[in-house]
Amino acid sequence: MLATTAPPTSDRSGTKSLRTGALGMTTSLILSVASAAPAYSLAATLAFIVAYVGFQAPVIVLLAFVPILFVSFGYAALNRRDPDCGTIFTWAGRTLGPRVGFLGGWAIIASFVLVMASLAQVAGQYVFLLLGADGIGSDPASPWVLLVGLGWMVLMTAVCYRGIEVAAAVQRALLFLEFGMLAVFSVVALVRVYTGHAGAGARHPSLSWMNPFEISSPGAFVNGLVLMLFIYWGWETAITVNEETADRHRTPGRAAVGSTIVLLALYLVATVATLAFAGIGTTGVGLGNPDNSGDVFSALGKAVFGTSALGTGLWHLLVLMVLSSAAASTETTVLTLGRTMLAMGRQGALPKVFARIHPRYSIPQVGTLATGLAGAVAYVVMNFLGHGQIIGDAVSSCGLMIAFYYGLTGLTSAWAYRGQWRRSAGDLWLRVTLPAVGGLVLVAAGLWSLVNDWDPANSTTSWTIPFAPHWHIGGVFLIGAGTLAVGCLLMLACARVAPRYFRGGPGPVDPGPVDPGPEDPGRVH
Repeated sequence: MLATTAPPTSDRSGTKSLRTGALGMTTSLILSVASAAPAYSLAATLAFIVAYVGFQAPVIVLLAFVPILFVSFGYAALNRRDPDCGTIFTWAGRTLGPRVGFLGGWAIIASFVLVMASLAQVAGQYVFLLLGADGIGSDPASPWVLLVGLGWMVLMTAVCYRGIEVAAAVQRALLFLEFGMLAVFSVVALVRVYTGHAGAGARHPSLSWMNPFEISSPGAFVNGLVLMLFIYWGWETAITVNEETADRHRTPGRAAVGSTIVLLALYLVATVATLAFAGIGTTGVGLGNPDNSGDVFSALGKAVFGTSALGTGLWHLLVLMVLSSAAASTETTVLTLGRTMLAMGRQGALPKVFARIHPRYSIPQVGTLATGLAGAVAYVVMNFLGHGQIIGDAVSSCGLMIAFYYGLTGLTSAWAYRGQWRRSAGDLWLRVTLPAVGGLVLVAAGLWSLVNDWDPANSTTSWTIPFAPHWHIGGVFLIGAGTLAVGCLLMLACARVAPRYFRGGPGPVDPGPVDPGPEDPGRVH
């Protein structure tokens, strides 16, 4: 539920601040879960995970959750100490140095802008699928899909522009449809499996699906794990809106940790139900069929629900579910990234214009508009490169940046609390040890994926160097490594244009309420 909203306030410099106390625990939890776009993420990624690990996909869901949970403890601990909407940009800047903080902020900016293109494309396609225009909806590079996708991006930016309360209300409605239809799909699919009304490739769920040692190779395991990180991505949104949350030192962290648990339960049920009904075959509704890889729910919906009037209605609701999921994630992307830019503008890492807050709606005025514009430009450019196929590689490359800034957060927490681990077992495990373990695992997974992405076989697009040694490089590697390289160059340029931040780093921590210390930073009430 929405908390009692306080009027906009001013910070110590006298400038207007974000609207404090606008969000409660429930709404923060909704924002985090919706930001992960469960339906869209499963629809777009599950088949690729199955391609690597087969029937062991459920155990990948579980194992990928472990480092995510550990890092969420780090987010909660750092937010309790310093609730700043810049999150890892601010925390790493104050703990590890301004350059490290800037790169953490850049990883958020780059990954969110790249994924907005995919979200807009999916929203555009699903509008036409919902209307029965399958010819247009099945062509991701269609100019009509592009136009509708841009329209969705404008609409979600406008929702975020009207204030945090409006954005949160829209999220509640979208997430209700998403959860409801995922539950209906999962239940109906499992009922048809157990009653013998599923296809030839159907299998009863088995405990062997939770055995990671049945995965064919370590490479397949890590590749599946990295893809699964993309499905969990977004749960930290509650932390990003911490300055607008009631009890901002505690509520955002609890909501973030709680959202990872909700996502685990949802993903496990949906993954098991989909695997059981479709199997991993390469024909028909099998998840190994390349025709189903980009959208498993649209392909399976008619088989699960049937062709009756009720089944047709449920199939349309399933399509609407993925559409609403993409729209919800687009909205939270704009919401999050606008606040990251706000923090970077306040600290001087970006031009001060990004620190501007709307006098009426109390939102990052320039950051919100800049996010929508950057996403639209990225979508248009990538739509015309490689007939839109580069968008898929751009989304895959986000795994590297996600692993980087999630891992950096875990390591930052461990370093920030390194001197306090003797105070209690909670400090030792929840602020130092577990965040460090989660951070190291995610950084290692990111490096593995970077090496793996060099191979063009793991990308839709590729590029051959026109001179010796004529390397043939995968598009995912080029986009991921290239984006990080651009971030380094941008950091050097900003250091010359605005040296104050890079010499002095972020301002001092706002102490807020006194931290009693040993309480579990991830405890959910």
